[in-house]
Amino acid sequence: MIAKLTGILDDTGPDWAIIDVNGVGYLVHCSAKTLTHLGIAGDKEVVHTEMQVSETDQRLIGFASAGERAWFRLLTAVQGVGSKVALAILSALSVEELQRACANGDSAMVARANGVGPKLASRIVNELKDKAGGLAGLSGPAGMGGDIGVAVPAGSASADAVSALQNLGFKPPVASMAVARAVEELGEDAGLNDLVRVALKRATA
Repeated sequence: MIAKLTGILDDTGPDWAIIDVNGVGYLVHCSAKTLTHLGIAGDKEVVHTEMQVSETDQRLIGFASAGERAWFRLLTAVQGVGSKVALAILSALSVEELQRACANGDSAMVARANGVGPKLASRIVNELKDKAGGLAGLSGPAGMGGDIGVAVPAGSASADAVSALQNLGFKPPVASMAVARAVEELGEDAGLNDLVRVALKRATA
């Protein structure tokens, strides 16, 4: 499973980018928002990925943040939402907007995406409403074109690390940013103790 690519941006198209990793070009399909966060050809980029394999196709889906990927996984778990529709939604709405729409039951906002009718939008909102609170958007690390929504699933080591920093007196935005940077540095599978240790350094830097 390919979870992340770190390499040079080689080329981009309407819904894809090619990331050159040590001479191997990986074609990743992306939302419009992810593409806008990527730089120009020749820039070094970090792209979170999800591999999808079917009987007739296999492809990498690329995301500017782990948060966008987390929402992609939630969306594609809804009946009637494939990767194309999920990327259309993530092209129309930011992670924060999608989280807010699901939490507030605002199906009209989700229906703004291409190919998403009112019925499907209502299903998406209804099925994801209870999960939206655990995927509140946090400011992601700088370096990919500005603030990027990073989702921290409730009960995860990242969420526990944010709580730990808040308990030590750091304000929520500072704690969230520090943990997001620690996740970028250590990887998504990092343990709580390591995340807190690195996040403390980032919060006090």
